[in-house]
Amino acid sequence: MRKPSLRRTCAALAAGTSLALALTACGGTTKNDVKADDGSAASAGKADPNAATKKGLTVGFLPKQVNNPYFTTADKGGQQALAELGSTYKEVGPSSATDTSGQVSYVNTLTQQQVNGIAVSAQDPGALCTALKQAMSNGIKVVTYDSDTNPGCRNAFVSQASAEDLGRTEVQLLARQIGYKGEIAILSAAQTATNQNTWIGYMKDELKDPRYKDIKLVKIAYGNDDAQQSFQQTQGLLQEHPDLKGIISPTTVGIKAAAQYLSGSKYKGKVRLTGLGTPNDMRKYVKNGTVDAFELWDPAKLGDLAARAAVALASGQITGKQGQTFKAGATTYTVGKDGVITLGKPTVFDAKNIGQFNF
Repeated sequence: MRKPSLRRTCAALAAGTSLALALTACGGTTKNDVKADDGSAASAGKADPNAATKKGLTVGFLPKQVNNPYFTTADKGGQQALAELGSTYKEVGPSSATDTSGQVSYVNTLTQQQVNGIAVSAQDPGALCTALKQAMSNGIKVVTYDSDTNPGCRNAFVSQASAEDLGRTEVQLLARQIGYKGEIAILSAAQTATNQNTWIGYMKDELKDPRYKDIKLVKIAYGNDDAQQSFQQTQGLLQEHPDLKGIISPTTVGIKAAAQYLSGSKYKGKVRLTGLGTPNDMRKYVKNGTVDAFELWDPAKLGDLAARAAVALASGQITGKQGQTFKAGATTYTVGKDGVITLGKPTVFDAKNIGQFNF
């Protein structure tokens, strides 16, 4: 199959968009550039839902961080889906979850290699836009998964669950555990993480409900998806707020580090912890009473859907326009507003069901 040639230059890249947090080798950004990316998902041409699924494609997975257990599980799901579909998987990515310039470099590398699709979990909503638009201009289909870019910088976003569902249910989980009363904090990943900030926005909105009138959010801390930093941030939260009753950590690295700290401290069983974690990471903390309940989705299924969406885009079955449908395995998915494809509802894990899961 003939792949698109690279005809664009750095001069063309400079006319694209990015966020000031990251500069590519070809230039910087402006506030007006960022605004230009806030529109709908990039889509071109008409979709044919009955088009044959193309084989022999190559899809590059670019997680926020390689060797992160969560992304390892997600990307293996993508790898298995692509093998089933007769296409090739490859993974590249930075070792740090805050190396935004590194992510940009990997997008450029995948573009130069003329892959057919890129599945990326963005560290920042705008910083990858110049590079991703260059990829799309060369015929590469771009799917974001787990953490989105601005809609105009990709064809579709595979969301692990409704952002609103995730934000609100984490507050609901913790509120029940602390009896709807007391000080709480949030331990997030990076300050620029798109998904974290979206969920936190819904958490704040949920807390406005009168039933939470006796709950006070005292601080949002950032552990940058680094185990040691997240551990230290948990310790700092409890030193700064000795009356803290609960912590929400919407990041698998953060919740595990917080649980590790709490389980070995005087706060075990007194300060409640919930958020987003994997059963394998959190099992011992549920069993020893440090954590009552937490939630997540199956990351392998998220990676699977990201891969299948990329192939559907490359096959012309969808373009990322709202209302389009495609089959992923036995399930039919509908593209929502701004090119969002939602995996499903989050799963709550507790002592009763955690033994049934292995990821």
